[in-house]
Amino acid sequence: MPIFATKLQGVKRAIVSVTNDLSTDQRVHKTCRVLRERGFDVLLVGRKLPDSLELDRPYETHRMRLFFNKGFAFYAEYNFRLFVFLLIRRAQLLWSNDLDTLWPNFWVSRLKGEPLVYDTHEYFTCVPELESRPKVQAVWKRIEKNIFPRLNHVITVNQSIARLYEEEYGKSLTVVRNIPPRFDVKTANSRRDWGLPDEGTVLILQGSGINVDRGAEEAVEAMAQVETAHLVIIGGGDVLDILKSKVEELSLSDRVHFYPRMPYERMMQCTQICDVGLTLDKDTNINYRFSLPNKLFDYLQAGIAVIASGVVEVKRIVEKYELGAIIPSHDPSDIAWAMQRFVRNHEYLSACKAKAREAATELHWDHEKKNLTQIIDRFA
Repeated sequence: MPIFATKLQGVKRAIVSVTNDLSTDQRVHKTCRVLRERGFDVLLVGRKLPDSLELDRPYETHRMRLFFNKGFAFYAEYNFRLFVFLLIRRAQLLWSNDLDTLWPNFWVSRLKGEPLVYDTHEYFTCVPELESRPKVQAVWKRIEKNIFPRLNHVITVNQSIARLYEEEYGKSLTVVRNIPPRFDVKTANSRRDWGLPDEGTVLILQGSGINVDRGAEEAVEAMAQVETAHLVIIGGGDVLDILKSKVEELSLSDRVHFYPRMPYERMMQCTQICDVGLTLDKDTNINYRFSLPNKLFDYLQAGIAVIASGVVEVKRIVEKYELGAIIPSHDPSDIAWAMQRFVRNHEYLSACKAKAREAATELHWDHEKKNLTQIIDRFA
């Protein structure tokens, strides 16, 4: 859509910004849809990568083509260009997603008197990529400490992370968990459509962040101890090449299947023909310790059982709703033990699937977005 599209009289403009390429960010997409439902004309701003998927959204989007796509140069270029972009456009609401878009949003908000909502999707300064680079981490922490105390409207993804920010900055946050909408099971494919066997147990690990300390390497190693099961890995991340090498080394090519990033509905079509979803984040840093990945809720909407690590927020939900197994450690033998429980005990698998479908009637976006609409309605 054209950037200078005519704004309808009386309709307020919200500009939402994020550093990714927009195509797989379901949290931001849900936010934009709710903004539209509450009467805003939405413009979503991100970036364009060589392999970016095409977008088909019910709101306006703009993706910048950058000279730099990683490292300091990327963040410097994107933040400068976003600052200019926001400065020359009128908006009645600015919506910043994560710390890497906050600086330009905050200063444009101050210069132009436009209200700002900050949605922090994680405890940003303690992600593994920053903890291993203390000088870079210190720069982001300085930006956060300079701006966060001056924010009036802050959202985050779960109560544990909200509590961390509240203790550090003395501010109250609104919690909006990254829960998907109800998924229409009528769009299901067959296993054969995905090159999977009709019979047997199929496990899945999906998401756009299959990265270090997410337990993916150990899950592949565990598959060598589970002879009949298949594992589907959908998405992208920095350990994919390592995973593919492990699969070759362990002679698992016939039972571990890789698929690239894909549109959400397509990914869910595959997820719901599987049996068990994996969410195996490690407690290696504050951010992972209190993570609540959206794939957990995707698994519930797909009606499949769960194998999870014992990180606080995930464990709480899996145990509360009796969704499946919590692994005692990330040793591949312990993960294989959890996998075997489902492979060998079909009654247990069926019971956990039934619990997932039951939990999905409560844990879906129509319920969760109420906290979001309360924030948005202050500016409508």
